[in-house]
Amino acid sequence: MLGVTDYGAFVLAIIILLLIPGPGNLALITSTTKGGIRGGMGATFGVILGDQVLMWCAVAGVATLLNNYPAAFQVVQWLGAAYLIWLGAKMLFAKQGDAPILNIKPYHYLRQAVMITLLNPKAIVFYMAFFPLFIDPLNHRGFVTFSFMAFTVAFLTFLYGLKVVLLTYFLADRLRANPRISFFLEKIAGCCLIGFGIKLFFSR
Repeated sequence: MLGVTDYGAFVLAIIILLLIPGPGNLALITSTTKGGIRGGMGATFGVILGDQVLMWCAVAGVATLLNNYPAAFQVVQWLGAAYLIWLGAKMLFAKQGDAPILNIKPYHYLRQAVMITLLNPKAIVFYMAFFPLFIDPLNHRGFVTFSFMAFTVAFLTFLYGLKVVLLTYFLADRLRANPRISFFLEKIAGCCLIGFGIKLFFSR
């Protein structure tokens, strides 16, 4: 289909990848808890935008440049780690009743999610290795094929994000009724972000 071999397997692989816990999923949940459906969807579009940038960077061969200049790759990796640790620390050490760590305007959630997504340079390398697995060398159409794959990823991410946002939103109503639970979950989210940051910092 448009140069993609075994499109069903490609879709299934993307769905599995979306289900893997990571900073992106955490951004969706946290943004919805703080900003409702608008905040959650803002974060969803932020993840989609960040992924699209990384995918097209991979297509353009940025991964090769990063591999040729390990120092530049490591600097970007450290920036991403520092950002996640900083954000997680703010959530972890916030006191009950403090202003929300994440801003309440949807475009702020979008920007937050874009930064979380973009500051993981290894995603470029991942897409560089992942896409060729599903490209039909005989029927590959270049830009059309990559555009079709990128659109598929964006569409599936949108559906997944919408489901996560709606589920989190309805559960958040119960959380708001008990501020202690919400406060406790915020600390867990902060610890997870710090953990993701530390993992990214020491990964090679």
